[in-house]
Amino acid sequence: MDVNASNTKKLIIVLSIVVPVLVAILYLLPKNFTVGEEVYYLPMLNAFLNGTTSVLLVAGFIAIKNGKKETHKRIMLTALVLSVLFLLSYVTYHALTESTPFGGEGTIKTIYLFILLTHIVLAIVIVPLVLISFSRALSSKFDKHKKIARITLPLWLYVTVTGVVVYLMISPYY
Repeated sequence: MDVNASNTKKLIIVLSIVVPVLVAILYLLPKNFTVGEEVYYLPMLNAFLNGTTSVLLVAGFIAIKNGKKETHKRIMLTALVLSVLFLLSYVTYHALTESTPFGGEGTIKTIYLFILLTHIVLAIVIVPLVLISFSRALSSKFDKHKKIARITLPLWLYVTVTGVVVYLMISPYY
């Protein structure tokens, strides 16, 4: 393994640990801030970013299936940038505000909790998968990229779609 590959691997490991730990810490920290009303628009922005990323993931898949490698590359980089913007917005919101409890009851609450739990678990899993997929593509290891992208794409798509679903289900309780 060359030095660059070793550094990339270390960065992926660090980010894959730091991101979920940071998010978990945000939930535990007390929220002693006075925030402006604009902060409460962040969940809607997050849903928009997730929804747009979902569309881009499908478009990127279609582009590569049609042999449009440059289009695929631009679309997937845009999806990555939107996901990073989502993460920054998500962290900002949860650093400043208390979590909103789901107000539904019965079956709908069970469905919500199932979607939320699978969303959270796969959001943690997707971080290293996306980073590995991108590092392999950027280093022109396309055979390896294709192997992991077959796993990354459906999981990343699930996370982005369920992010929108979770927002739609909890938005009446904000």
